[in-house]
Amino acid sequence: MWFKNLSLLRFTEPFDLDPVEFAQKLDARRFRPCGSLEPISYGWCAPLGKDTFPLAHVANGFVMVCAQKEEKIVPASVVNEILSEQVAEIEDRQGRPVRRKEREALRDEVLQDLLPRAFSHSRRTYAYIDPKGGWLVADCASAKKTEEIASLLRQCLESLPVVPPTTRERPSAIMTRWVMGNDLPPDITLESECELRSPEEDGGIVRCRRHDLNAPEIQNHIEAGKEVIKLAVTWNDRLSFVIDETLSIKKLRFLDLVQDEAAQVETSDPVERFDADFAVMSLEIAAFLPRLIELFGGEDLQTKQPVV
Repeated sequence: MWFKNLSLLRFTEPFDLDPVEFAQKLDARRFRPCGSLEPISYGWCAPLGKDTFPLAHVANGFVMVCAQKEEKIVPASVVNEILSEQVAEIEDRQGRPVRRKEREALRDEVLQDLLPRAFSHSRRTYAYIDPKGGWLVADCASAKKTEEIASLLRQCLESLPVVPPTTRERPSAIMTRWVMGNDLPPDITLESECELRSPEEDGGIVRCRRHDLNAPEIQNHIEAGKEVIKLAVTWNDRLSFVIDETLSIKKLRFLDLVQDEAAQVETSDPVERFDADFAVMSLEIAAFLPRLIELFGGEDLQTKQPVV
């Protein structure tokens, strides 16, 4: 269950809810499958997979949760085809055009008729709370999915005082200096992927993959005013990832040094395997996150205002 992304939210107040009480609060939004006329269902499921397990799984003080979303799949092309047939029938029978408001009402009727027969798609999103470090860490590739997790937690806890992390220096400015060959920390190794953007509104974007970042063409883009907004790096020979200007991390890989630590726990039991991997992963991320903030000048506490 190794995370492939790190989407980070910072607690502005201590998270001191007892894990048992926390799991009980999550039960108010336990996942249930979509009803026949429901297009979507979203709620909490047990991270360990079975309903008999708790909704909050604790290891070494870290609290894992898992949100499950089920969506009915109704292709827009099918809806439009049926809608067009119904509109044409009304216009032919009544000799009048179907106006926009009536068309939208017909579209809703078509959707309601198709939903009971629609296929559904389900996905799970894992996240965990680090009470000691003050982090909510989600395995999400987009800010929208992270906000969905935070919103679901808010509905169960009544409030969730978290904000995106902010640093004293702009990550794009620091990453640009690294690619220029300046101030590269000893525990950071540049890989062969980056994205550059011109600072002006709607500025041009250059994406480089499998490319030597020391090449003259990359340096020319920087000299022309572009900044690095995404950069692939390796940290301390333990983690490899792509970081962007918002401190979101994608394409995360736990390298051999970390995987070897997890492999020391030899077990064929899936629950024990999950527990061991989660313990190693969360401890590794807990060691990395303070360094991540430090790399970009430290935390900007003035902007740390809670979002309740």
